Amino acid sequence: MTLQWTFIAYFLYSEIALIVVLLLPFISPARWQTVFRSNLVAKVAKFSNIYFNVFILLLLVLFGDAIREERKYSEPTSVVDLKHNPDTENLAHMKMFRAQRNLYISGFALFLWFVIRRLVTLISTQAQLQAQAEASTKQAKGASDQAKKLMDEIENLKNMAKLEDTDLDAVKREKDLAHDLDDAQQELKKLKKELQSKELDFNTLKKQSEGTNKEYDRLLNELAATQAKLEASAGGDKKSN
Repeated sequence: MTLQWTFIAYFLYSEIALIVVLLLPFISPARWQTVFRSNLVAKVAKFSNIYFNVFILLLLVLFGDAIREERKYSEPTSVVDLKHNPDTENLAHMKMFRAQRNLYISGFALFLWFVIRRLVTLISTQAQLQAQAEASTKQAKGASDQAKKLMDEIENLKNMAKLEDTDLDAVKREKDLAHDLDDAQQELKKLKKELQSKELDFNTLKKQSEGTNKEYDRLLNELAATQAKLEASAGGDKKSN
């Protein structure tokens, strides 16, 4: 194998190893993003487009050369009869094998170069999206906590308002009860005065009734005495006749 194809072969093996490392599941996109943003990678990334285009051009040239060699040896133009020249036939098959090998190596190297570039872009994009998602999640959580805090404050204000309304109602009821109590006390005083007046009238009537009873008894006694005198006078007159 010539120097150029040895280089392409090792380049292909390096690409395969790099793809395997990039596809390892336990290395997160965020960790890869940290690697991509390191100082060394950042310095290399400044000329990444130049490196990519140079390698693409190199691989395309080698791939085109491999296609040319493969076609050249797949249809030999030699006039030598290969059936009767085993050494020449073996040499032709060997060159055909090398042309096909070089074609596969350069083709896969070219293909994997695009795959690596695409993988790096996707991993970087995924890391950015994860970072944005985490930031959005934290922002949403903060907004949710703030909204919950505001709801709690509003609920506390409502409860305080209800308590104030309850206190106002209690004060109002207390005032109404005090007013009713004053009215009841005034009514009670009025009733006491009326009761005292009635008691006075009752005592007056009672005294008058007692006086009337006494006068009635005196009159009855005088009437009885008068009747007794009249009866006594009537009996004396009858005896004298």
